[in-house]
Amino acid sequence: MSTTDLPERSIGVLPTRLSALRSISALMLREMGSTYGRSPGGYVWAIIEPIGAIAVMTVVFSLILRSPPLGTSFILFYASGFLPFDLYNDLCQKVQTSLRYSRALLAYPRVTWLDAILARFLLNLLTNLTVMCIVWAGVLLSADTHTTLDLVPILIGLTIAALLGLGVGLINCLLIGLFPLWSSLWGIITRPLFIASGLFFLYEDLPPFVQSIIWWNPLIHVTALVRSGFYGTYDPTFVSLPYCFGVALGLIAFGLLFMRAWYKTVLEQ
Repeated sequence: MSTTDLPERSIGVLPTRLSALRSISALMLREMGSTYGRSPGGYVWAIIEPIGAIAVMTVVFSLILRSPPLGTSFILFYASGFLPFDLYNDLCQKVQTSLRYSRALLAYPRVTWLDAILARFLLNLLTNLTVMCIVWAGVLLSADTHTTLDLVPILIGLTIAALLGLGVGLINCLLIGLFPLWSSLWGIITRPLFIASGLFFLYEDLPPFVQSIIWWNPLIHVTALVRSGFYGTYDPTFVSLPYCFGVALGLIAFGLLFMRAWYKTVLEQ
């Protein structure tokens, strides 16, 4: 191979990457129009839904408990736990249905299965982050807690939640395509996650036996990390970043590997 072949090959890669970016952008614009553009209120509902869930939890538990496990504001405590969990859950659901959602467009040779997954992941990631900023800003202003934010653990926790959503979504996209019954089974298996992810309690308040079991749930690490960014006195020493990133990146690697081999079978379902 002569050295003159190298520039030609590198030049050939650029149009391919630009084509992928155009496909991802077009898929994102399509979903923005179909998901939010046709419903009354559009993006307003994406903000109202988490606010409603947090408000209900706040009212219910403020009637039962005298004070939240951290601080003095129930709404801040639940918002700091619910929104990271909701980020994971929403990304997981959107990624696992991405091929079915964009099946018609995948008939075009320029649109690949990876484009469909990345487009749905990126759009909903940006949407959820925007909603989080709006809701958290509103909570901090209304609760008047004089909170000093530490953005580092918040961003790390949200990064783990997003990667977990992508990884689990990829695995589920594959399994649902191969075994349609898996969608119902997954919903049953993961129903306790809403409780077991630390939305209503602190890991440190649990008995040691329960801690030894629930520690393996990466989402309880996520909620603890994010909360430590809102509460300066809270130091979740049980959090393991290598474990959380290892699980998330491992799921993504396996998901991409097996989806590459089986995506045609998934699309035929």
